[in-house]
Amino acid sequence: MNYQNMENFDWENYTWEDFGNYSYNTDLPFLPETAPCRPESLDINKHAVVVIYALVFLLSLLGNSLVMLVVLYSRVSRSVTDVYLLNLALADLLFALTLPIWAASKVKGWIYGTILCKVVSLLKEVNFYSGILLLACISMDRYLAIVHATRTLTQKRHWVKFICLGIWALSLILSLPIFIFRRTIYPPNSGPVCYEDLGANTTKWRMVMRVLPQTFGFLVPLLVMLFCYGLTLRTLFQAHMGQKHRAMRVIFAVVLVFLLCWLPYNLVLVADTLMRLQVIKETCNRRNDINRALDATEILGFFHSCLNPLIYAFIGQKFRHGLLRIMATHGLISKEFLAKDSKPSFVGSFSRSTSTTL
Repeated sequence: MNYQNMENFDWENYTWEDFGNYSYNTDLPFLPETAPCRPESLDINKHAVVVIYALVFLLSLLGNSLVMLVVLYSRVSRSVTDVYLLNLALADLLFALTLPIWAASKVKGWIYGTILCKVVSLLKEVNFYSGILLLACISMDRYLAIVHATRTLTQKRHWVKFICLGIWALSLILSLPIFIFRRTIYPPNSGPVCYEDLGANTTKWRMVMRVLPQTFGFLVPLLVMLFCYGLTLRTLFQAHMGQKHRAMRVIFAVVLVFLLCWLPYNLVLVADTLMRLQVIKETCNRRNDINRALDATEILGFFHSCLNPLIYAFIGQKFRHGLLRIMATHGLISKEFLAKDSKPSFVGSFSRSTSTTL
């Protein structure tokens, strides 16, 4: 086994739970004797997790590729919301491409070196932050279009390109700490892991790496979504706009699925942070419970990358029609069959810029 980095690693500043926070880490049965608590492994078969990752990878690769194809193909009818959803599909697709590596590391340990450790960790973080920031922008777009009937921002499509570039840039900035500190670590008597080497003041740096991204990359966008969609729903119900309710189903479903997948993981992270700050009393049992919860909820978060295309397929009439149109153009289905598929009509009196797409 390669122990090239063991001597330079600050083991005294790491405890058992530092290596149990991520489901893709190799189990570490023999860490330094100074660790106060011995971790209890998550009772999930590693090979079962590999199968789950492989399934998510295949579904995400196929689904998000189709979403991007449909949106890019529909240049004339593409709306601002479509552009946001296109970027959301791109983020999920980039993350899905890393799943085979995470799956292999569950069985073999991290054997891919520091550079790949940094890259795949960066893609995971960027996927999460860009996802919630894009959903926050969609909520603001819907809020302006429906509550204030403002078409100025929603009709100027060139603005959305700069907004999306800003979202990617902010996501990269929020993910930089992971990229900087992640590297391959070789614990004694155990397989290599991809984890943060924070050096001295481990607890202080870990708080910074958690509080800032969670505040600006999760809590603030979440509050924006709750505010915008709360007022949007109130406006729709007060106006008795039945068809407009149906037009919003896709976006509400996308937001709901995102929260169901990633909110549990972030709540557990908050609990872990409070325990490290001694706001919650730290015990070995509580630490092990949090570690198991982090493992399980992160697997749930990984599922998110393949779920949005399923929402579009089952709820989004425009997505289905666009996909069938592409298939008919390339002779995969008959045009008669396409004619039978009713062309989507989102909101008759609403302009295209304010309709919910996909």
